[in-house]
Amino acid sequence: MTTIRSELQQKAQSTILQYAIFRWESAVVIALTVILFFLLRRPFAWWPPFGWPLIGLVGLGLIIYTSLTDAETNAQVILSLFQEQYNPRTIRDSKLRQSFENALEYQRRIETQVRKLKPGVMRDRIDDTANQITDWISNVYQLATRIDSYRSDTLLARERDLVPKELENLVAQRKLEGNPTVQKQLDEVIKGKGEHWQTLRSLDDRMKQASLQMEQSLTALATIYGQVQLVDAESIGSGKAERLQADIQEQVARMNDLLASINEVYNK
Repeated sequence: MTTIRSELQQKAQSTILQYAIFRWESAVVIALTVILFFLLRRPFAWWPPFGWPLIGLVGLGLIIYTSLTDAETNAQVILSLFQEQYNPRTIRDSKLRQSFENALEYQRRIETQVRKLKPGVMRDRIDDTANQITDWISNVYQLATRIDSYRSDTLLARERDLVPKELENLVAQRKLEGNPTVQKQLDEVIKGKGEHWQTLRSLDDRMKQASLQMEQSLTALATIYGQVQLVDAESIGSGKAERLQADIQEQVARMNDLLASINEVYNK
């Protein structure tokens, strides 16, 4: 099954290759190769005509290889690609933006730890865990943008203040109204206002839950980062990886349910 992370990894390979080629170390190797080839083509009698280009090619190959296999570089490139899709700068609320940036930092560190593990069963299990974490961070972003939009929505803020007052006035008016036709109309208006007020309250409750979930997610990510650091080859039989995956699946499912409930209220 294709995941967000696996798609990013495919893009990352070509990005890292470009990064390796355009590193300043690569530029130095190429420049020295060209200079030595033209100014000191054969420093020794036995030196082959294309000795310098051959050495330069080997040096460039080593730079590319170390770039492709460096855990920190890979993690940073994947994070950069992820941020192109889930850009924290689109979040206007500074606290929410900082929370999401903290989540991204945990993701980068976890990704680095995963890439440092030796190939094998444990690496495969933790790699699956990293896939789930990427989905999790995606949900954190969606949650943050929902909260951000809600907090900056001046119309909703105004309605939260006005609707209960309007509802109170309508109920008071209904008690004083003697005309049956007007009473019926008022009943319909009160019913509509009441449903609208209930929707506003439900949305407000969901957003409070979402804010708490954001905080809880950061705490959980910090815990999982610590657990990933402790995972090693001896953990295969201990069930640590399985418990780790179960914890993350629970977090992802919880956030999916919360996002679905928020979308449901918005779409009413």
